[in-house]
Amino acid sequence: MLETSARLLRLLSLLQTHRDWSGADLADRLGVTPRTVRRDVDKLRELGYPVNAARGTGGGYQLGAGAELPPLLLDDEEAVAVAVGLRTAAGHGIEGIGESSVRALAKLEQVLPNRLRRRVGALGAFTVPMLHGQDASVVDPGLLTELAGACRDAERLRFAYRTHGGASSRRTVEPHRLVCTERRWYLVAWDLEREDWRTFRADRITPTPPHGPRFVPRPPPAEDLAAYVSQGVAVSAYAARAVILLKAPLAEAAQRISPSAGVLETVDADTCRLTTGAPDLTVLVIHVLMMGIDFEVIEPPELTELMRDARERLTRALDGP
Repeated sequence: MLETSARLLRLLSLLQTHRDWSGADLADRLGVTPRTVRRDVDKLRELGYPVNAARGTGGGYQLGAGAELPPLLLDDEEAVAVAVGLRTAAGHGIEGIGESSVRALAKLEQVLPNRLRRRVGALGAFTVPMLHGQDASVVDPGLLTELAGACRDAERLRFAYRTHGGASSRRTVEPHRLVCTERRWYLVAWDLEREDWRTFRADRITPTPPHGPRFVPRPPPAEDLAAYVSQGVAVSAYAARAVILLKAPLAEAAQRISPSAGVLETVDADTCRLTTGAPDLTVLVIHVLMMGIDFEVIEPPELTELMRDARERLTRALDGP
């Protein structure tokens, strides 16, 4: 009985991660026969979980939204409280839980009855947060769940995209993953028109449904997507680039330098290497000095010359009358 209950929970978890599953895929994941999967699905239905099934080659099992919340989960008030809490965490980039909040919110909203979805949506729409230093790049949690759902279901995504300079373009992509920093969210996707991987800031995306069709996911552009996005937004996007040896352990440097400001790599126990970029080398001089860490310039040599000029100018200012 215990084994059966554990398998039912595993089956329910699988149904919540994808829009639909074939019986063969579920059987393979659970290590049982398709007949056992059918029996387990019937047991979930008896417990009140709305599992839909479609026959044929394109058919499969799908967890739907029921008239009532499924048993053994949350009552109405608890469901609203959890959804609002997840929206808050997802929309304001609370360190360490933002990405998990979006995944959990996508699962929860998939099974919320319409009456509860309306309550959660109304509270989000008519609540104004009072934050210090409010950032114009804050992303609507509804957009994040829409992007996460397209990644999960491997559906082509169409949207209007606004560049840093304000220009707008229309994109059709195969979304792969959302990557978050402490301040911003990014979508990593295969751009069909440009036939290459691209990184898009989520706050500049305006979806233009309908989305689809489904696609077969491609191998990702890098094993470490966080490092891939950091390289793109902190280095490759700028005309001036530099490599700096920081005389501090990587963990200490990471507390001062965000992933969107540069890529950190360990050299040894006491030093690490920073690869960063800026609009020009003069900005990099200020950027490196303001980190508050002793350093050596590895490249380019022009950056060292600019720092010598800055030292002489500071010396004249401090030695003056």
